Amino acid sequence: MSDFSFEPLQEGIEICVSSEHKFGTDAFLLASFASPRHKDTVCDLGTGCGIIPLLMQIKFNPSVIYGVDIQRQAIEQFKETIEKNNLERLIPIQADLKELWANCPKGSFDLVTCNPPYKAANAGIESMGEARKIARHEIMCDINDVCKAASRLLKFGGRLCLCNRPERLADVICAMRANKIEPKALRFVSKTAADQSWLFLIEGKLGSKPFMRVLPPLIVKDGDGFSRELLEIYGGNKA
Repeated sequence: MSDFSFEPLQEGIEICVSSEHKFGTDAFLLASFASPRHKDTVCDLGTGCGIIPLLMQIKFNPSVIYGVDIQRQAIEQFKETIEKNNLERLIPIQADLKELWANCPKGSFDLVTCNPPYKAANAGIESMGEARKIARHEIMCDINDVCKAASRLLKFGGRLCLCNRPERLADVICAMRANKIEPKALRFVSKTAADQSWLFLIEGKLGSKPFMRVLPPLIVKDGDGFSRELLEIYGGNKA
């Protein structure tokens, strides 16, 4: 089972992690920002260890959540989490998001989420290790591939929610619009009120008319500790 281990998220719920596939604060932020409804059918692209589907299941309990990843080990970890916690509404799928998968229910999803690779394929020093390269650099897919897949999955008016670094904002908006997903809400995340943003969260809707709200920034730190909002997002869990 490689170096798999289980990390508690809340009482009675543990997630399978490894050195190749683990998670950070951005997963908590994106799951909270997406806020699926109970009746929603959700698909998380590039799901990794399945942290975003698991967090959405815990807090929002949507109808069903698919977790899609091209990497076999990531999906093995996701399956371990599902089995250990007896979760019936999470569906692990090993597939290339550029091709989706056999019998994929295209055009039926209410929400698609993605915590995509932040760095362009040839930008900066590539992370060591194949799994980390795929997670952090646009090697297997780029932001246009993500938006194209979301456009194929979503029903009309369905939402795409993702996060990325501020320097990629123009790329993300252009990719959304190129695939008929109109940006509707944008929120920047900063360590403190005085710091520059290190992340943004964006929501787009398939087939919607132009009009985007820029929401108040999300501040991570308050003095020496986390802000009240971040603590609420964590729900008592540590990233």
